[in-house]
Amino acid sequence: MKKIINPRTGVLALMILSAGVWRLLVTSAIMTPLINFTPIGAMALFGGCYFKGKWKSFFIPLFTLWLTDLLLNYFVYYHYWRWFYDGFLWTYAAFALMVVIGMFIKKVSIKNVILASVIATLAHWIITDFGVWIGHGLDITTGLAYTSDLAGFIKCLYLALPYEKYMLIGNFVFSGAMFGIFEWAQRKYPVLRFQLGHTLSDARA
Repeated sequence: MKKIINPRTGVLALMILSAGVWRLLVTSAIMTPLINFTPIGAMALFGGCYFKGKWKSFFIPLFTLWLTDLLLNYFVYYHYWRWFYDGFLWTYAAFALMVVIGMFIKKVSIKNVILASVIATLAHWIITDFGVWIGHGLDITTGLAYTSDLAGFIKCLYLALPYEKYMLIGNFVFSGAMFGIFEWAQRKYPVLRFQLGHTLSDARA
């Protein structure tokens, strides 16, 4: 009898949703660099690595990111239902690229997860700050919009370094936890392993 829900899929989705809950619990309304110490990068890498169906690789992490953004917008930042925020396309584009980076992790190892975490942080740094710069974001040191030249973009990148440092630490910590837990779970519970011998629809997470 065909399973309605693949146990592997359910566990992967639950782990990503749990990471989203963690994000809700630890995010503060105060804009400090520590606000970037979140599991969102790990969620993207994890989904890209373990889901074999590409639509799940993107949909489940992206939906979790959007849902937590929606709740944070209401309860922390704006106090009304704001479906999307200014510049969200750049953030979500960076997040989608992190999913793609996760897809390139063919063998889960400490070295590969660390490398993917670093590349994901660089992608987030460049893409999101390009969005801030091109969208005439404000320079926190002057209160004025960044200049629309290379110097303005470089300054935007430079001022984002403290935030990206915590993004990198978050990627290391949460990726280590998520990848480590699932690798352990696969060894302990064989039903969670990717089974090539099943039909395509059953085998894919």
